[in-house]
Amino acid sequence: MSAQRPEGPPVRPEIPVSGTQFTPCGPCHHLTLAEAEANAAYDWSKATDCRVLLKRHQATAECSARKPV
Repeated sequence: MSAQRPEGPPVRPEIPVSGTQFTPCGPCHHLTLAEAEANAAYDWSKATDCRVLLKRHQATAECSARKPV
């Protein structure tokens, strides 16, 4: 017995989007871009350093975009 597939494009569930958006502070933005550039250059060590520095920065009171704890 063969299984029948529904015709037409697959149905994707709707993902609700909240009204608030994450707005990174300057250092967060800089470190995120630096990580992306390091990944694009296959510099995994530098990308890891950027992630560590970003986490450290977000743990300080200087970060205006900290995630609520």
